[in-house]
Amino acid sequence: MLRRALSDRLRRVFRPRHALEAALIIAVIVGAQYWQTRGLPEGAAPPLAGALTDGSPVKVGAGDTPTLVAFWSTWCPVCKAEEGNIVSVAQDHRVIPVAMQSGDAATVTKHLKERGIELPQLIDADGRHAIDWGVRGVPTHFVVDAQGNVRFRVVGYATTWGLKARLWWAENFKA
Repeated sequence: MLRRALSDRLRRVFRPRHALEAALIIAVIVGAQYWQTRGLPEGAAPPLAGALTDGSPVKVGAGDTPTLVAFWSTWCPVCKAEEGNIVSVAQDHRVIPVAMQSGDAATVTKHLKERGIELPQLIDADGRHAIDWGVRGVPTHFVVDAQGNVRFRVVGYATTWGLKARLWWAENFKA
């Protein structure tokens, strides 16, 4: 009797209509992700080289370990919300944060110091790197594998675990 009552209740809660609504929501999310990443590079990563704010040289390309390239800006509220995620990922993986159209190195360094972040940045004051990488909005993240290929592209807020999972995948599963 209890089993039948539970079965009837489950049938009332999980109707085919609910499955259709769930599928529609998933389709909208996947479609939005596809739309946001259109035009971003696939395959070989565009060149990215320069000096970080601590003076160390940086370059993305073949022979590197999997790398997270994270475009962000000081004026972006979503970037501020996820900055802790990027710092956390940088503790275990190679990360190249690119400060896009946020001023010169002194301005960006001051901004980061005020927020308690000590992560060297690549400064993209004129947006040249962003143009080369097809970035139209921030935050935008790329996971580049050891062969220099873009494996994942994420536009918008990204979680620590989502980024770490993508880096793990790029390291353990060749394209």
